Amino acid sequence: MDYKDLVFDSDALFLVTGGAGFIGSNICEAILKMGYHVRCLDNFSTGKFINIAQHMTNPSFELVVGDVRDYDTCLRACDGVSYVLNQAAWGSVPRSVEFPLLYNQINIGGTLNMMEAARRSGVKKFVYASSSSVYGDAPKLPKVEGDEGNLLSPYALTKRVDEEYGKLYAKLYGLDNYGLRYFNVFGRRQDPDGAYAAVIPKFIKLLLNGQRPTIYGDGQQSRDFTYIENVIDANLKACTAPSSASGQAFNIAYGGREFLIDVYHSLCQALGTDMEPEFAAERTGDIKHSNADVSKAVKTFGYNPAFSFDDGIRLAIDWYKENL
Repeated sequence: MDYKDLVFDSDALFLVTGGAGFIGSNICEAILKMGYHVRCLDNFSTGKFINIAQHMTNPSFELVVGDVRDYDTCLRACDGVSYVLNQAAWGSVPRSVEFPLLYNQINIGGTLNMMEAARRSGVKKFVYASSSSVYGDAPKLPKVEGDEGNLLSPYALTKRVDEEYGKLYAKLYGLDNYGLRYFNVFGRRQDPDGAYAAVIPKFIKLLLNGQRPTIYGDGQQSRDFTYIENVIDANLKACTAPSSASGQAFNIAYGGREFLIDVYHSLCQALGTDMEPEFAAERTGDIKHSNADVSKAVKTFGYNPAFSFDDGIRLAIDWYKENL
């Protein structure tokens, strides 16, 4: 089943935190296209107004400018909400190594505020963004829920703590909540700029501008790159998950494995360049290999990762060509 075929109550209100960000704005857009109401909460620390500007005249869309670190703001944002899709967080493993206190405040404190506000407000489902980083140094591939290793970064720790709070809130308070462990999401609206930009948009922009990208490490690290449409599918279908699965976490990926050097050469070929990359030392906290078993999400709530890496990369390149 495609997520577009899902049916919710006609008056359902979805709250998307971090709704002006890369993932959040795509979720907002999908929900609006399905004909439902969306409330977007964002403080624009990493989100961008341009990502949601097109919705500002839509009567089904509401923007709340605020910070998940403020509990009263979270409580107001949850008023009358049926489903919370909590995307508000700071990403980037290297940045978390530099700013562990900030990551604790936003990714743990903010998520806890949202869980508490959601349960106080009686929301039906609380879906939140976790990360493949929780697998740490576990060597087994593919990654399977329940087989995690030692954490390698403050970012990973924040996501692990969020999942533990999810378990507690399901057990102690009956909050229906589901953690989605994203694996290297990419696609339209992902920011290509800055020192902590994700690798695919950064590579694409540099190559389009005739500049040499930098690969950290030898390029033999592998990732389960996951196109944004698969993540939208997971968030909306998690809103239909059985309550018996509440408090659990689920891998959200395509289920493939791409080596970074191969991704780089594929992008070069697609963009008509043979520029060689520069190489630099590996970054602290990075996982060497990542590949997901997504069967749990498929079985539990019908997750359907229909977009392969090749499908997604073609769509992403087309979007960046038009929008950069």
